[in-house]
Amino acid sequence: MVTSQPAGQAGAAGDAGAAGQDDAAGRDGLVDALAQAAFMTMAVLTRVAADNELSLTQLRVLAILRDRRLRMTALAGYLGLEKSTMTGLVDRAERRGLLQRAPSVSDGRAVDVFLSPAGAELAGRLSADIARTLSPTTSRLAPGQQRQLQALLEQMLSPRRDG
Repeated sequence: MVTSQPAGQAGAAGDAGAAGQDDAAGRDGLVDALAQAAFMTMAVLTRVAADNELSLTQLRVLAILRDRRLRMTALAGYLGLEKSTMTGLVDRAERRGLLQRAPSVSDGRAVDVFLSPAGAELAGRLSADIARTLSPTTSRLAPGQQRQLQALLEQMLSPRRDG
């Protein structure tokens, strides 16, 4: 919240204080907007997952594996799960016909996980459903603004490179 300055406090020091308050208010507004966007997006993801009898974590697995084949340990790392939890999750998805496992091409001792044809088809439908559900919100932005927002989000989410 930005407050007005007391009379007689104008000048460089007063301006710096006001600028600091404006920066804090801007950060608060950004954090609030990010939180609201996250809550709205999570509500969509949760509903789409539930409509397809998936947990949110299972939805994430399908999204992560949509364009790649990963070792079990790498997939567990993406999800922040222990290996034993990951094994159970993959077992259940494999029984549903959504995932498959095979020895790693580069290391026969490791196991890769990838989408089955049914899993790939479901992942495509889920992606389209999520895009369609988010469309009323994203379509408020012009195409150039959408690309700009995407670029900014990707920049925020990319790993930091300390030089």
